[in-house]
Amino acid sequence: MKNLSIPPPADQGLDQTLRPKTWQEYIGQEKIKRNLRVIIDASKKRGEPLEHLLFYGNSGLGKTTLSHIIAQEMGASIKMTSGPAIERAGDLAAILTNLSDGDILFIDECHRLNKIIEEYLYPAMEDFKLNIIIGKGPMASTMELPLPHFTLIGATTRVAMISSPLRNRFGATFQLSFYGSEDIEKIIQRSAKILNVEIESDAVKLISQRSRFTPRVANRLLKRARDFAQVEGQGLITENMAKKALELLEIDEAGLEYGDRRILETLITKFEGGPVGLQTLAAATSEEQDALLDVYEPYLMQLGFMERTPKGRMATKLAYAHLGIKYKGNQNLL
Repeated sequence: MKNLSIPPPADQGLDQTLRPKTWQEYIGQEKIKRNLRVIIDASKKRGEPLEHLLFYGNSGLGKTTLSHIIAQEMGASIKMTSGPAIERAGDLAAILTNLSDGDILFIDECHRLNKIIEEYLYPAMEDFKLNIIIGKGPMASTMELPLPHFTLIGATTRVAMISSPLRNRFGATFQLSFYGSEDIEKIIQRSAKILNVEIESDAVKLISQRSRFTPRVANRLLKRARDFAQVEGQGLITENMAKKALELLEIDEAGLEYGDRRILETLITKFEGGPVGLQTLAAATSEEQDALLDVYEPYLMQLGFMERTPKGRMATKLAYAHLGIKYKGNQNLL
């Protein structure tokens, strides 16, 4: 029989190659790494499965990578899924009953688990039992399935959307923060070695400055700069080559992309700097509300270009200055 499986995209394969495999390779998030090492070592000494863990923070900061390293440190298998993929109780039952003792179940976007699935998860996480209802109406009965002692690792960008009962069942919760410039530069240098591409130190700094303090973005920009250097140059990523690649991608000095600038320009030109509600801003920019919340807002607020107020979003003086627009004060607050 022919193998009809579709090979992963080239960039996806590269992402797997660039993913750190050990604590030594994982750069940044030092406090979280120290805490996790203690939890892992203590679990090993007791001979017990690891407690359930919850990671939250913006996308691209290393939640999935941490989970893979934890699995390796525990000598456990890791099964991957996501909140939206578990639609019915049967889906959850199929996943949980196929686990073995000590296995790790990683659920990405766990804030998107529906409430019914959460109810089934509570006894599974606490007592390692799954209560399945068979039949309907007066003939319905409950069947209790024993489960292996597994570890659930949840990852989310919206921790506030996880219900308190589910959040409280995790043994430890960790927030991944944006990276500093030095750590991003180390990540770029490590990735360049893995990709077998030469890069000048000035180019490393330039890419780091525009990487949105995020390793995934830094690696993406590095790969695009590599492509540009191979086509337009001799394969060496110089500062000039990196700059040309970033200009082609429409990424400015602050790391803002076209979508970021459009949001700020809309705030300033259409709404006089704000405040404006999320729904109105999303409609005016033709962006999804979730995209504004998860993709654009965190970085714009980190730079100090946007403020979130009780009345809505506002552009700051720094945003006006960055876009070269004269600041006349916020007319909507007068």
